[in-house]
Amino acid sequence: MPPTIITPGTVSTAARHFKSSTNRREALSLYREILRTCKAFHWCDEQGIPWNRKLKEEARREFEASREETDPLIIARMLVTGRDCVQQVQQKFNAADRAAWERIQKDSSNRGAG
Repeated sequence: MPPTIITPGTVSTAARHFKSSTNRREALSLYREILRTCKAFHWCDEQGIPWNRKLKEEARREFEASREETDPLIIARMLVTGRDCVQQVQQKFNAADRAAWERIQKDSSNRGAG
């Protein structure tokens, strides 16, 4: 694609293109982060379906449902909310993982002493 030359008549068009490409990049980045986070959920639900697959499918549904949104404020709100939710899930998962490892180490050291 050839470079775009911005003239006074194309400023608003260029601004729209910049916003949409930025939002698209941010949405793609968020989607990839969600997929990476889903990999950590390797256990299955009651029906035997892996949680990582269920979470990936739900993320895909959410992104597809939001694909046609054009209001920049709503798009920004969805991106910020999505990023915040992913970070909260990652922090809670890491805290639970750390607590599990500490308990394993504690139980292992108690067995060695007894």
